Amino acid sequence: MAAKCIAVLTSGGDAPGMNAAIRAVVRAGISYGMRVMGIQRGYNGLLNGEIVEMNLRTVSDIIHRGGTILYTARSPEFNTPAGVKKAAENCRSLGIDGVVVIGGDGSFRGARDLTQSGIPCIGVPGTIDNDIASSEYTIGFDTAMNTAMEMVDRLRDTMESHDRCSVVEVMGRRCGDIALQTGIAVGATSILVPEIPYDFKRDIVDRMIFTQKTGKKHFIIIVAEGVGGVEKLAQDIEQATGIETRATVLGHVQRGGSPTLRDRVVGSQMGALAAKLLYDGKSNRVVVMRGGQIVDLDITDALNMERVFDRELYETALRISI
Repeated sequence: MAAKCIAVLTSGGDAPGMNAAIRAVVRAGISYGMRVMGIQRGYNGLLNGEIVEMNLRTVSDIIHRGGTILYTARSPEFNTPAGVKKAAENCRSLGIDGVVVIGGDGSFRGARDLTQSGIPCIGVPGTIDNDIASSEYTIGFDTAMNTAMEMVDRLRDTMESHDRCSVVEVMGRRCGDIALQTGIAVGATSILVPEIPYDFKRDIVDRMIFTQKTGKKHFIIIVAEGVGGVEKLAQDIEQATGIETRATVLGHVQRGGSPTLRDRVVGSQMGALAAKLLYDGKSNRVVVMRGGQIVDLDITDALNMERVFDRELYETALRISI
């Protein structure tokens, strides 16, 4: 049965492009004749009744804004059976026939639980880490990479002026995609990711010494957050090479800022399809990018997929970053 009233929420870490997805859910939903509610502060807001009706003008002038106009928050209560039951009851009392959940794997598990309690849900992947196995691309990834690239380019100017080495930590606890692609884009001498163990001498010191002999005098080492230890790594590099070395943690600056064209377009595509799926009476689905196309999969199947790190791209980085 087609939904008459749907809701949209953002959960987990914010990501540039979430607002584009929210906008698309609202406007596509209204175009199908549905009412659309906005749930503020994720599942926590669903439990606490922080819900407002959205209209065409509610989402005007938000596509270019970072963050999420619906806000986001963690919800320990929702992670309990009693919390899920209460959330489902709140949806039924408000006449909400389905929910679009924009977030990461944890958010999708919540969507699956809510579906099993009788409220149809559709997941949309929004996370800067690009760490959702079922989707080739997640909303926010492109913006985060471009932000990191810009920050490292700025660091390069001062590193080059002083013949220094810069060790830069970028986001990515379990996934090295930001580090890998940013590292290639800035010409990093070494790229350290959680998917591949590294050897300090072989993968950092020897590469620096080799490139130093060819005339290079400044160096950039990109480290994924999941590898960590950049302060100690910088000290070890300076001790081993004699090259003055500084550590920089880019941190949450990568989450903010106006989304890139790609994140605005992909967010819009995914949000619009999510609204259509609920209108068509679909449930327990996640909208993903597969083969460059925006499609939908069963949430449980999506959560059971194993993510594959792009080792070929990593090998390319090793060959050209010398």
